Formats: sequence, structure tokens, C-alpha cells
Amino acid sequence: MSGELKQVYSAGRLKSCVARLGRRISRDYSGRTVDVVIMLENAFVFAADLVRQIQSPVVCHFVRSELRDVKPNLREVFFSHQPNLSGRNVLVVDAVLHSGVTQDFLLKRLLDSQPRSLRVAVLLDKPQDRKVDLKPDYFGFAGASNYMVGYGLPGRRGLYRNLPCLAMAATSRTVSNRMKARKAGRRARPKR
Repeated sequence: MSGELKQVYSAGRLKSCVARLGRRISRDYSGRTVDVVIMLENAFVFAADLVRQIQSPVVCHFVRSELRDVKPNLREVFFSHQPNLSGRNVLVVDAVLHSGVTQDFLLKRLLDSQPRSLRVAVLLDKPQDRKVDLKPDYFGFAGASNYMVGYGLPGRRGLYRNLPCLAMAATSRTVSNRMKARKAGRRARPKR
């Protein structure tokens, strides 16, 4: 792993967390078909692992959110595809629940199609960042306030999505301090 990253959740810990979530979801839906709405792009690895742990029949749908400026000082969330989920049991899956604005907007849109049930599963819940009244029905880890990469979450320039673990990305200040310390260490070595 790069010196810019510090592992927070190992691949093994993620695997057991996702298995636990899958068992809970399977128990709650108990044999009923679950329509899983996966938020692209960050949730793809988490969602792939999670749906394989759900013991009920699963139908996958994929949506991508996009923020657009519609007027000066007004941005609106648009979704690439909104499936018709009338009368269905719907589970929205995302990797991280920060402010909740995008997820809340999607949930309101999905409610328009009158699903039988509508729940939310996230890997990382950051309630301290919430701007709307939204709580996930299922979450893996809570309170992770640092910038995480890996397990589908991108770092700078889209890097690190392929890491099997979740890692904390070092800030540019931390990286800069390490580089300075390395240079100072090279200068301080005595000659033999």
C-alpha cells in the first residue's frame, strides 16, 4: 500500500461486515424479491459483494446521480435512470452516506412510484455530516469522518478503487511533512 495511505478496515473485516449486513437483509426480506438500486459509481464493489450475501431473490438496478446548475446559485440532482418499482421491496445501496442530500432526493423520487417498502444500506455512515433527516436502515461502519479510499471509493484522479481494504488518504500536508523528514534524514547520515 502506498505511503500516502493508512489501512482502516482490512479486507477480512469488510468481508465479515458485508456478510453480517447480508444476513440482516435476508432475514428482514425473508424470501421476498428485493429490488436493489445501486448508486454508481462509488457503491459498485460494496453492492456486488452485498447482493451475493443476500439469500432472497435480487433484481439489480443502477442509477447515477449528476449535479447540474439549473439557474444561478441553484443546483439540482438528476438521475440517469429511474426504474419503475411500484409495489416492489426496494433497497437503495450506496457506499457512503455523507450529507444525505443526494440519497434523500433519490428516495423521494422512488417513493413517487409507490414501492411496497423502501430501505437504505450503506457501508459508511457519517451522521456528523448529515444535512437532511435521513438514517440508513443498514450500515457497516459509523462515524468514519476521514476521507476513505479503496473498496470502490476513489482517491485522487480515480486511483485506489481496486484496493481490497478501506484506507484513509493522507492529506497533502502529511505527505509533504513525510517528504521533508525523509530529505532531512538523508542529510543527517554520517559519512563512513
